Amino acid sequence: MLSKRHKAFNIAMIVLPWLSVIFLGKRNIKRFFPAALITVIFEMTNAKVGQKRKWWVFYDKSKSFVSNELPFSAGPFLPGSMWILKLTYGNLKNFLLLNMAVDGFFAFILTKFLKMVKIAKLGRLNEFQFFLYLFYKVALLYSAQNFMENKKLN
Repeated sequence: MLSKRHKAFNIAMIVLPWLSVIFLGKRNIKRFFPAALITVIFEMTNAKVGQKRKWWVFYDKSKSFVSNELPFSAGPFLPGSMWILKLTYGNLKNFLLLNMAVDGFFAFILTKFLKMVKIAKLGRLNEFQFFLYLFYKVALLYSAQNFMENKKLN
């Protein structure tokens, strides 16, 4: 069973990033959502592997993907991917730098916070390995968006 703290965290983790999508604009949502969704689906399959291999551990005894890993993918990952594309698509250097900053924040800072509040902690991965786990998906995100843009031109 999830603790009240974990439930509140999951709700905030899903609701707050999605509130920011209002400011993306309808045109940008339509433009960047498909590539972000492809990347999130890929991320969710990776998260299932990570859960099985105990790359991270949640403090609550629930082994549910829906209550543990899914809020990270459906919450900050999907809207965050759309924001990163909106802010940097077309400039690969800025795209990579912003992704490094966001993934670095998550891997090196947020993981410490999650451990401190007893939500989750890294298991068989150290912080740098977790950063690489997060960062390698940027190639898929940029490639998917590039494919979508080229498809529109034809």
